[in-house]
Amino acid sequence: MLNRRDNPTVVRSVRKIPTNRRSVTGFVSWRAQSSIPYESTLERDFVLRQAFNLGVASVVSQPCEVPFMTRSGTKSIATPDYLVYYKVRDDAIGMEFKPMLVEVKERKEWLKHWREWLPKWVATRRYAREQGWLFRVMDETRIRTPAFDNIMFLRRYDDLDVCPHQSAAVVEDMRELGSVSIDYILAKHFAGSFRAQGIAHLWHLLATRQLDCDICDPLNEDTLIWAAYD
Repeated sequence: MLNRRDNPTVVRSVRKIPTNRRSVTGFVSWRAQSSIPYESTLERDFVLRQAFNLGVASVVSQPCEVPFMTRSGTKSIATPDYLVYYKVRDDAIGMEFKPMLVEVKERKEWLKHWREWLPKWVATRRYAREQGWLFRVMDETRIRTPAFDNIMFLRRYDDLDVCPHQSAAVVEDMRELGSVSIDYILAKHFAGSFRAQGIAHLWHLLATRQLDCDICDPLNEDTLIWAAYD
């Protein structure tokens, strides 16, 4: 059977997302290496969150087809939106983040249709469990959180023109320092009149994932940052 968790390369998209005038479709750039399609703004925002998360290894769109029986007794096929693979795994202690099969739905939609969709989701959950995956329905309350607001703020600094040598110096210093506040790095590397330029530079390093932080916390000069790891 397809879609084994121990070989992510096995899983491929089983359906291409068509252009649809009734909904927003497009692609999210995946770390400048590939692109992930979406067919709603909520799906787009979900993929943006995964792209920012350094613990996520890859995302597969429309990864599988799950047969199920509708409430009226007719046969149908469910195609979940995404399969998320994680990097973190430690076989020595038996710790693993299982791949997550995801259905992205607006809260008002699943609250309205949950009885109709329940057989599909029960079948999908069972299928995911057979593959060694988790299954989650993700709505805007799980996607568009304060962490997402921070990610969107940092995206403004993705293409900021900065000195690469200065970036390298900051990142190298962070590898030695560990976790320190933005204020500390500003005082050390961007003192005086360079402070405003420096904070934009640090936002850029966070946006481009050269530095990391707890993205759930407010972003300010007290934010603790550290060198990102892959």
